[in-house]
Amino acid sequence: MPKIIVLPHHELCPEGAELEGKEGETVLDVALKNGIGIEHACEKSCACTTCHIVVREGFDSLDESDELEDDMLDKAWGLEPESRLGCQAKITDEDLVVEIPHYTLNHAAENH
Repeated sequence: MPKIIVLPHHELCPEGAELEGKEGETVLDVALKNGIGIEHACEKSCACTTCHIVVREGFDSLDESDELEDDMLDKAWGLEPESRLGCQAKITDEDLVVEIPHYTLNHAAENH
């Protein structure tokens, strides 16, 4: 099973984590199943940027982002060339190393 290594995040995952996921699952779903509460204000519908992640390793193994995701990413805080929306990044058979940015543009955190 592919692994997702989550780099330490001061609030969501202070020690970092190594997660296992199945091919086709999104990075966001795997993180949420493992207690890492990445924000997802639009209920995973690719309509916001709160689940923005940066894929530090394994980026090229992901399917390319579509136009809708690219449009959303243009609004993300701290956009980088390896940025993706966690709700859209489906894992393949390759391990990933991801970083959760410290800020989002969401003005009100929601509990899901």
